[in-house]
Amino acid sequence: MPRQSELIAEDIEQYLERHARKSMLRFITCGSVDDGKSTLIGRMLYESKMLFDDQLTALEKDSRKVGTQGDGLDFALLVDGLAAEREQGITIDVAYRYFTTERRKFVVADTPGHEQYTRNMVTGASTADLAVILVDARKGVLAQTRRHSFLASLLGIRHVVLAVNKLDLVGYSQEVFERISGEYAEFAAEIGLSDVVAIPLSAYVGDNLTERSDNTPWWTGPTLMDHLESVEIEDEAGSGPFRMPVQWVNRPHLDFRGFSGRIVGGAVRVGERVRVLPSGRESTVARIVTMDGDLQEAIAGQSVTITLTDEIDISRGDVLAGADSPPDTADQFEGHVVWMSEHEMLPERPYLCQIGTMTVQARITRPKYKINVNTLEKTATSTLVLNEIGMCNISFDRRVPFDAYTENRETGGFILIDRITNATVGAGMLTHALRRSHNIHWQTVDIDAEARTRLNGHRSQVVWLTGLSGSGKSTIANEVERRLYALGCHTYLLDGDNIRHGLGRDLGFTPADRVENIRRVTEVARLMADAGLIVLASFISPFRAERNAAREAIGEGLFCEVHVDTPLGVAEQRDPKGLYKKARQGVLENFTGVDSPYEAPESPELRIDTTTTSPAEAADQIIEHLRRRRVIA
Repeated sequence: MPRQSELIAEDIEQYLERHARKSMLRFITCGSVDDGKSTLIGRMLYESKMLFDDQLTALEKDSRKVGTQGDGLDFALLVDGLAAEREQGITIDVAYRYFTTERRKFVVADTPGHEQYTRNMVTGASTADLAVILVDARKGVLAQTRRHSFLASLLGIRHVVLAVNKLDLVGYSQEVFERISGEYAEFAAEIGLSDVVAIPLSAYVGDNLTERSDNTPWWTGPTLMDHLESVEIEDEAGSGPFRMPVQWVNRPHLDFRGFSGRIVGGAVRVGERVRVLPSGRESTVARIVTMDGDLQEAIAGQSVTITLTDEIDISRGDVLAGADSPPDTADQFEGHVVWMSEHEMLPERPYLCQIGTMTVQARITRPKYKINVNTLEKTATSTLVLNEIGMCNISFDRRVPFDAYTENRETGGFILIDRITNATVGAGMLTHALRRSHNIHWQTVDIDAEARTRLNGHRSQVVWLTGLSGSGKSTIANEVERRLYALGCHTYLLDGDNIRHGLGRDLGFTPADRVENIRRVTEVARLMADAGLIVLASFISPFRAERNAAREAIGEGLFCEVHVDTPLGVAEQRDPKGLYKKARQGVLENFTGVDSPYEAPESPELRIDTTTTSPAEAADQIIEHLRRRRVIA
């Protein structure tokens, strides 16, 4: 006769095997402040724990063992703990909770209700299949209800539960419930949410959570848990074409070269033809390798290593796709952008962009419009601020494989990262490639920069002088050009004031206009350097991000940053154009050093202190630096 411990171990194994076969539902809870999200989640965790105990009463001593098998079971956070967390006001990030019932496994993202934490809601919703949107029965549909519903729709969530909570505080009124659910249904239809189930609840009491409540005899619909356990989620990625962004190239020895990643769409079989994007090269799948052995077929959600029958140049960020149904490739797009930074979005500022496993440089042009999520009105705008949503044109620095976000979240969604702070500042959903992305191509020319350098007798270079107004940039740049001309060099001086008379005459001095001005100057300087000239660029150029972008666009070896370093007090004393005086009087807005910041270079090639160095001595230093760089003889 088997011992009791053997029976327990056998039962645990059976439970874990049955648990592993359960489907998983990822959902998000959201709503306005104090609508009862934490109480609802705590109650669900509590009820799932009770169910767990009922199923395994004979195994209570081993329940902790079952809960630590990597199944995502988390029974530590119950009602009281979550309520205390809410009251202390510390829930400002996405909190993921895991629980299971007899029929399904769940991952729930609990996001704050405050408007300033909309970015957290976006994070939680980006991987969710369903949204539980709570409404306080006493307050009805609020602005945050509309905001979260719109974001859920925008982020591809098609299933919504409208949880009309705290019904006990309105006497379990059927009239109140139907009024709220009717109002919400009208709004949901406007934003394209078709699968909406409204459920009357009291999360605190437990009404209609796991069992239909006697307090709402008029309710004949499902309980919340019944609906969550039974709702059918379409696997859009699984039913779509094969997609696998390459996470890394796996080559443990010379006889094996595999490409590892998670399949984010469709399925792939050994022997099938695949295409590598963006190169377009094709090959055949030789093996599908996993930690548990080779597979004949792999599907969306699985992490695998794929080997091919041909040697193809593949790198991290490339996408393996079905040869007959590859994604498009482009470098200019239209898409929705949700801005997540307290600093406004500056059009044409370069940001890092992560799409799939690829990191590229991206710029956002001026938004076409922003969307009022309460009224759905589209209004013109030149920028985006925290929590605003806009339809924008986005430009990447190279062609990338992509799908529309509505077809595949993984290959159509992206995040934007500040290049200086490394903070995530925005999230986006691509809708389509711009037509011009396919119609514009690089034209091959016979005479290149190297040929022009030989003709000129010196190398090209961009000497970028940056500093406060009145620091002496233009005086020094003019002296440097005069000496280079005397040496027979081909030069051109781009001066900030002169550019404003033509190339930048339509721009003001707002941060966004300054970014655009430097972007235009960078392109001109890059072309002039390609023509073989030594370019002197004299601009305040107050922001590091734009100066760093200029360095990257022009090329590290062709770019020399010179910080003309003058203390603000000294520059203001000089004030040759009277600009500081106007700024102090409030006549001139957005003036660098007064009401607009100047971000000094952190590691320039040259730093010139104009309080101790004359323009002639500064020019000597720059000429000598160009000689050390072998730009001139």
